[in-house]
Amino acid sequence: MSDNTSPPTPEAAPPLASAPPAPPTAPRSAVAWPVWLALGAALLALLLAGLLWQKLSFTQQELARRSQDSAVQAEQARTLAAQTEAQTQELQARLAVAEVKLSEVTLQRSQLEELMLTLSRSRDDTLVQDIESALRLAQQQAQLTGSAQPLLSALQAADQRIARAAQPRLNPVQRALARDIQRIQGAVLTDVPALVQRLDELVRQVDQWPLLNDVGPRAVPAKASPQAAKTTRAGTVTAVPAAASAGSGSVWQQWWDRIWGDVSRSGRELVRVSRIDHPDAALLAPEQAFFLRENLKLQLLNARLGLLARQTASAQADVRAVESLLTRYFDSTAPNVRGAQAALTQLRAELVPVELPRPDESLAALSAAAGGR
Repeated sequence: MSDNTSPPTPEAAPPLASAPPAPPTAPRSAVAWPVWLALGAALLALLLAGLLWQKLSFTQQELARRSQDSAVQAEQARTLAAQTEAQTQELQARLAVAEVKLSEVTLQRSQLEELMLTLSRSRDDTLVQDIESALRLAQQQAQLTGSAQPLLSALQAADQRIARAAQPRLNPVQRALARDIQRIQGAVLTDVPALVQRLDELVRQVDQWPLLNDVGPRAVPAKASPQAAKTTRAGTVTAVPAAASAGSGSVWQQWWDRIWGDVSRSGRELVRVSRIDHPDAALLAPEQAFFLRENLKLQLLNARLGLLARQTASAQADVRAVESLLTRYFDSTAPNVRGAQAALTQLRAELVPVELPRPDESLAALSAAAGGR
């Protein structure tokens, strides 16, 4: 490299003082650009501020309008609330009146139901008491008469009354009545009224029974024939002549035949031979026959009373005593005596101790129904 330039000398003198140098002038384009940029930003800010102000003004108007509408709606709401409150108060007043009336109606209904229930139960209780009284009375009648018919009739009548009442709480009583009716209908009982009637008939026949020591003819029923025959105790038969016709024989002949027949019959009846197995019957005086018949009547009446009093053993003993007296002192060949002996034998066979059925199940059901009220 060429060494054309010389180095500066260190001891060079400073230049002389002069006026300050003028600043360098920038170009015009470089100075206008920031100004325009700032001016554009200001205009943009102003535009944005205007738009924001316009939007804010519109928002304020909208808020004012909505506030006004809200005020109007609030006023309407207050008016409606006042009306609703008034209507609510009126409805509350009406509801209070309705509740009072409802409480009164409910009270009246409860009182009416209680009254109806009381009347119904009173009617049912009266029905139960009537049925129980009727059954007990029928039971007493059955014990007095010895027949189950009064008790059976009372049970059937009670069943019909309960069926007409149609009360559910009396259904157990109705079932108990049905069972008692079935049990009594199937029971074998002595027909006490029929036996009493037969004893009364025997009492009426005592005076017609012939004794073994009776004196005189014992006639049998005459036959419906022109010649009637009468048989005596000795076994002889006497022919009774019939009335002659108008054309047969004279009046004197008829008169003589009638006298002769009476005389011959009286002669044959003076002596009578009969067999008596019991000597006491032959020794019985006529006045004692009266007391014998009265004793027989008393024995039959005692048997009747024993039968009505349900003393079967006593009635059987009286019937046996009557049979013994009848066999000992009365003529067993007479038809009425044989009929009386057969009747007494049948009575003694029918006089068996039979317990009369009782409606215990029905009475228990009635007591339960009366106690359940």
